[in-house]
Amino acid sequence: MRLRHAVLLSVLAALPALAQAQSDAAPAKAVVRETVGHRISEHVPVVPPALIEKLNRYQNTRGAEFAGWTRDGCLLITTRFAETAQAHRVCAPLGMREQLTFYPEPIMSVGTAPPASGRDGFVFGKDVGGNEFWQLSWFDLATRETTLLSDGKARNEDPLFSRDGRQFAWSSTVRNGTDTDLWLMDLATKQRKALVTEGGNWAAMDFSPDGTRLLVLKYVSANESYPGVVDLKSGKLELFPVDGGKAAFGDFKFAPDGKSVYFVSDEPDHGKASEFQTLRFHDPDSGKPPQVLSADIPWDVDAMEIADDGRHLAYVSNEDGIHKLHVLSLPGHTPVNLPELPVGMITGLGFSPDGKRLALSLNTATSPSDVHVIDLATAKLVRWTRSEVGGLDAARFVAPTLVRFPTFDEVDGKPRTIPAFYYKPAKAPTGGKLPVIISIHGGPESQARPTFSPNFQFLVNELGVAVLVPNVRGSAGYGKTYLTLDNADKREDSVKDIGALLDWIAKQPELDARRVGVTGGSYGGYMVLASLMHYSDRIRAGVEIVGISHFGTFLDNTESYRRDLRRAEYGDERTPEMKAVFDRISPLNGAKKITSPLFVAQGRNDPRVPYTEAEQIVKAVRGNGQPVWFLMFDDEGHGFRKKGNVDYYGAASMLFWQRYLLGVGN
Repeated sequence: MRLRHAVLLSVLAALPALAQAQSDAAPAKAVVRETVGHRISEHVPVVPPALIEKLNRYQNTRGAEFAGWTRDGCLLITTRFAETAQAHRVCAPLGMREQLTFYPEPIMSVGTAPPASGRDGFVFGKDVGGNEFWQLSWFDLATRETTLLSDGKARNEDPLFSRDGRQFAWSSTVRNGTDTDLWLMDLATKQRKALVTEGGNWAAMDFSPDGTRLLVLKYVSANESYPGVVDLKSGKLELFPVDGGKAAFGDFKFAPDGKSVYFVSDEPDHGKASEFQTLRFHDPDSGKPPQVLSADIPWDVDAMEIADDGRHLAYVSNEDGIHKLHVLSLPGHTPVNLPELPVGMITGLGFSPDGKRLALSLNTATSPSDVHVIDLATAKLVRWTRSEVGGLDAARFVAPTLVRFPTFDEVDGKPRTIPAFYYKPAKAPTGGKLPVIISIHGGPESQARPTFSPNFQFLVNELGVAVLVPNVRGSAGYGKTYLTLDNADKREDSVKDIGALLDWIAKQPELDARRVGVTGGSYGGYMVLASLMHYSDRIRAGVEIVGISHFGTFLDNTESYRRDLRRAEYGDERTPEMKAVFDRISPLNGAKKITSPLFVAQGRNDPRVPYTEAEQIVKAVRGNGQPVWFLMFDDEGHGFRKKGNVDYYGAASMLFWQRYLLGVGN
């Protein structure tokens, strides 16, 4: 549903004591909306040149992500050298990065053709202005020509090649704009056909080695998915039984024999409930239940990859927010010796065409993502990219510590604790206390990790601000029970976790409970607004990005292909009971309680959280008389991906913190 543009009206300039009585207020001061290029702003001051200069090096850090191996043994990566992330090729460790794509929009879903296919190139996705209606194209490395594979209009994602490269599967909303179906293309003829049109949200997981079957997955929510297999000749879909009737599933791949499967799931294990998603192996011919291969790791498995030669399997466990890599030799599942990796996050696993090496991206709190390659025979780690950090001294970057704070409820008779990553300035002020910013992740079924953030490093090193990044209830990574603790009518229990964090801050001798700010994006944006609604007397200022201000209007206006997915998490606004809950907890209805300075930032083309969520909360909160800054980019969507926009937002947000958290320049 497309929304008409809402024009912000004038707001009261009355004193706070008179803000609730509009009839008694002073004459309204008109809101001035400024438009500069793609940037729209209200009440955002000019950013001082000195602050821009100070930020410059932090804003010129970059990372590199592994995207695949090319047929000749080079690495395909994505990195940014201008405004947006594009595809590059690197053919030697720390070698030249050859840029291949040059679009004004960032590219995503980059994947190389299988080595056995004879094809030399890659597929990639690209949208327009952050609208997330991605189109998939083929880039031929020999001719440097690009061919559109998708329809050019619908939302297309999750591309997957068959092992021989003759077939190509992907997910698309082209049939009706609401359901995400599976489609199949013969790459020789470019003929396409709808493969799964059962309704719901489907993704292709893996082709069988002989190319006759396709493992598929229907996603309902973070707690519920349904795996199956499709016969590609007949189109017959067979859903697999799910132990316990309902479970979450991650990666699902055929074993090299083409009959057995490896998969990630939290199904019960031998009748015993499982809190975490574990790696499993199932041979249907054995008559035995699936074997849990990661049984000794009481944490989720986040990713899994199998070498094309069938000799190794790699997987990544998520242990209290830290990624750890594991490699097993097949078929015996014997652990392979690996080099020690830095503490951080691992993404983009991929075995080399000959199966002898494993490429991956490594990201830590003190270094942006870079691509490394492990030689499996020697356990040697070789760095292939070295991304820039703006000329800064990386030794000064601060790594967080993991802390836990007690919250309002109990587990087994003891206070439940909430994990948080704590970034503490190396130099505490003499005789003073540190101001604090609480950064809340989105999702809500996501998880904050100790990854590199130039914004966090600037706050800590240049402004002397401590940063706390909690994983409140509802976060992924801590088991299915924890994941569901904020569902539906329990939504505000996660907000109470922020209240408990404020209590914890007040007890820390080095932290200043009188100077606390809160920030977050998407669902984290809702958490910012809700925290301000409940704790404005304890939170000095808030920065909210692409956040939900009312769950009812959000669900009414989010793109139709997402609506049922979000209802599974937040609740169904069409029922009187949930409508009443949404009316009670939504910040828009409690806007009068938000009395702290607020900065709201938004992308005009956001398909997830429509821009009207931002405009309506800005209008409502301005009636309280405190400063409210508004920023919107009409060439962005759910968050900001173009460097110029990211830089401007970053500078404006730092100016906001200086004024309203630190009291500088007021």
